[in-house]
Amino acid sequence: MDIQHEYGESKGKFFLEKDGKVKAEITYSKMGNTGIIIDHTEVSDELRGKNVGKKLVKTAIAYARNNNLKVIPLCPYAKSVIERDPSLQDVLR
Repeated sequence: MDIQHEYGESKGKFFLEKDGKVKAEITYSKMGNTGIIIDHTEVSDELRGKNVGKKLVKTAIAYARNNNLKVIPLCPYAKSVIERDPSLQDVLR
């Protein structure tokens, strides 16, 4: 399963889809052209324990780096992943 990205003017998400259903996602809101606020992470029961949530967080961080954006992790899960991994903290605002 490949992580997909959907975005609009003010919000976006990275997600995994299987059989036409979203099985995992991380959502964010844009802060103008300077950053994103990660506000929610959800992983289906069938994918729990497979590091899918971490992969979504890392994908969001990579997106921020590639687009010179700062990140505010309001989602408790994303915040805990970032706090435990110093290599992800360079984009924090």
